[in-house]
Amino acid sequence: MHIEPGIVEGGKIVLSYATASGAALFALKSAHDELRRRGLSSLLSRTVVATGLVFSFFEILPHYPVGVSEVHLILGSTLFLLFGVAPAAMGLAAGLLIQGMFFAPFDLPQYGMNVTTLLVPLFALQVISSKIISLNTPYVDLSYRQTLALSTAYQGGIVSWVAFWALYGHGLTVESLLSIGSFGVAYLAVILIDPLVDILVLAAAKSGKVVSHIGIFDARLTSAK
Repeated sequence: MHIEPGIVEGGKIVLSYATASGAALFALKSAHDELRRRGLSSLLSRTVVATGLVFSFFEILPHYPVGVSEVHLILGSTLFLLFGVAPAAMGLAAGLLIQGMFFAPFDLPQYGMNVTTLLVPLFALQVISSKIISLNTPYVDLSYRQTLALSTAYQGGIVSWVAFWALYGHGLTVESLLSIGSFGVAYLAVILIDPLVDILVLAAAKSGKVVSHIGIFDARLTSAK
């Protein structure tokens, strides 16, 4: 989902700093709430694990450039369900930064756009989950329909932000629309795979309910109390 270099240039890139700053503030607010709920050690441990997974998603899992960006199996909804919104957000931001600093320095100028594209759909996912999941339902009891809704919302948010950056940078041109269209079509594969991964991960967590008590997973994963 990395925005290709050259899509947004010059003074226009300042907008990405603003959107990334807004996303960072929301992530810090979520982290503060999580600190009050479960403490620093749990927040840090979940963030470290999420960061490692995100880095693996970017570097190890298959990824390929299509149109205006790259197609990655990011599994944002999986991170949200396993670790909660704050660790998932910080893990996405940190994993993306580590990848850029050590393996893809050409992506660093686009960091603001990329982190916005990853985090804003995650925060939207938090809102959507509160609407479609009842308060007394642990995540391990989610149906395929619910996980599909979550993953579609997250991945759809990514495609929407990529489209925004492309149109913002190059304007409403036939070339831009074709590039966005090819990227969106390629991302359909991710939308199909993502909920299946969620179901498998949740099934594994359900078979070992002690996972929510060892600090590296969100308490809501196996208990809605």
